Amino acid sequence: MKFEKKRASTKQNIPTASLPDIVFMLLLFFMVVTTLREIDVFVQYKLPEAESLEKIENKRLVSYIWVGRDGRIQLNDSIVQIDEIQTIMYRKRVELPQVIVSLRIDKGSEMGIVTDIQQQLRKADARRINYSAYIKE
Repeated sequence: MKFEKKRASTKQNIPTASLPDIVFMLLLFFMVVTTLREIDVFVQYKLPEAESLEKIENKRLVSYIWVGRDGRIQLNDSIVQIDEIQTIMYRKRVELPQVIVSLRIDKGSEMGIVTDIQQQLRKADARRINYSAYIKE
């Protein structure tokens, strides 16, 4: 008859009682520090420089129009033609009467395209226009 040794049966469990708290704190941290980009810019542009700037406080009221180096026009998330700006901005202005149109135009663009965009915005009755620029250092 053989005798077997009794071994102590202690389990090495990892305490998981505070795990939900840790996961919640990490989730909250990443939600606070992460900024989401609302619009993907498809055109290449370089803004002109300005002597002084005024920052727009409420970014939710802003609708962006980009004009790239190659003359392509992007309104919010899509590439558009000049004659489409009026209908799109009119609908936007009906939804949001206080909308501000922010023009981000490449500094090498011709003034004719800027004038055409201004005319389309005037027809859409979108008269709150902001011209974006970098501060001159």
